[in-house]
Amino acid sequence: MPNITTFLDVNARYLKGPAFVFGRDGRTLTFPALRDAACRIAGGLASLGVQKGDRVCIYLDTSPEYLLSYFAIWRLGAVAVPTNIVYQQDELRYAIDDSGAVAVITDGNGAERVRAIRSGCRTLGNVCVVGAAADGETAWDDLAKAEPMERAANCSFDDLCQIQYTSGTTGRPKGAMLTHGNWICALATEAEVLSLVEGDVYLGIYPMGHVGLSWGLAALKAGGTFVCMDRFEPKEYLRLAEEHGATVLAAMPPVIHTLIRAKPGTEEMLGTVRCVISGGGPLLPVIWEEFDRRFKIPVVNAYGLSETIVVGSANVVLPRHYALHQGYRSVGAPVGYGEVKIVAEDDPERELQPGEIGEVALRGPSVAKGYWGMPDATAAVFRPDGWFLTGDLGYLDGESVLFITDRKKDMIIMSGWKIYPTEVENVIIEHPKIADVAIFARPDEHRGEIPVAAVVMNEGETITEEELIAYCRERLAGYKVPREVVVVEHLPRVGGWKLLRRTLREAHAAGTRD
Repeated sequence: MPNITTFLDVNARYLKGPAFVFGRDGRTLTFPALRDAACRIAGGLASLGVQKGDRVCIYLDTSPEYLLSYFAIWRLGAVAVPTNIVYQQDELRYAIDDSGAVAVITDGNGAERVRAIRSGCRTLGNVCVVGAAADGETAWDDLAKAEPMERAANCSFDDLCQIQYTSGTTGRPKGAMLTHGNWICALATEAEVLSLVEGDVYLGIYPMGHVGLSWGLAALKAGGTFVCMDRFEPKEYLRLAEEHGATVLAAMPPVIHTLIRAKPGTEEMLGTVRCVISGGGPLLPVIWEEFDRRFKIPVVNAYGLSETIVVGSANVVLPRHYALHQGYRSVGAPVGYGEVKIVAEDDPERELQPGEIGEVALRGPSVAKGYWGMPDATAAVFRPDGWFLTGDLGYLDGESVLFITDRKKDMIIMSGWKIYPTEVENVIIEHPKIADVAIFARPDEHRGEIPVAAVVMNEGETITEEELIAYCRERLAGYKVPREVVVVEHLPRVGGWKLLRRTLREAHAAGTRD
């Protein structure tokens, strides 16, 4: 009976301390209280007619209610469809209609959007609201008054428990089908990666609508405390880390970049931290090395996707094998029961040799079953022998350590030359005037496309296009040098972390000059 929520029952028997702390207002749930609340919300959903296999959309901001919604839905044997409160009406309608959700859990911020689309959503029968509910809706507090679901629904490892929509950076969002077995293996792997034990404190910043939530669930499963921020704010992040004695920090490249520029004394505030997770995008080597030298805290450089529940079946640099960072450039080696190989971009049946750049393929027990309602898209990347084609380009060294060069879709081809944006970014970020950088493609009539650099300046600094291009020419082959430079106040990112090159391409499609 591998229902993922059964770990709540086990922990509640033995652990009485804090399981979850919400950073914004200090709300705290002990292990018994966490289980009890999840059981009651599950009972409340069941009383509305939600059954095993039904899809339930979560349209909330990161909060205790978001976490409890996951657990309640899973406990029922239903399927969670997590979304982000920043979704607009069309995006929310797509998630509801595509998944066939029978219910939505939202709050006062999202209720108006749900009400505006409810009548047009063919399967949507129930709307549950955290806060004041209108006629025809159910208040969260009323859900919690229901008879608790003391025993989790009987599920199999292959039973679906989540439809995780991709960010939709290319085309229509695809719903990765994640199972109870996927999640169980992912939590075990992440606990192994972080060496989690009872009493650990994990400070999380990843949105709960993202699979990065798995790190927090792994901490809970291990008997640790999950301290959660709904928004990253540097001062609050450091305060919470110090106040709660965080042992593991969630981070991402922009956060690590912020920390290395923090005031003296920050090291002491992070004195209890034994490792920092970085994910969601490439961590530039110069930033990683500077953080390492200043804080002397290992960075768990994690590589994974929604389709693999982060590192559930993917790669990571393990703190206890830190030399795998290979000059602060690699994403480590497979962990748990994961496998990795590199295949030819035009022939996924042909495996490449060490050092050859191709598409990264992953295999393991946390790889999704496929994409919801998309058999053709599923067949294109989920191979019959279990390998998942990630869409990322990279290579393995002779010891199976993985290096990511770029996304296939981000690679720039200029007059037949292949340009990998991350390689160029690694050079530009070392310029003392540059705070952040992104390389993207702009269409070009003669050369197909050309590389363009979008740069964010350090405070008080300026740079000319000629100056930066000359800097690059001294350090890169001529075809890799950006043909244009645009200075921007900030780079577009999903949730402040995942870079949106598409947005840059669209904003500067015409170029700064012809």
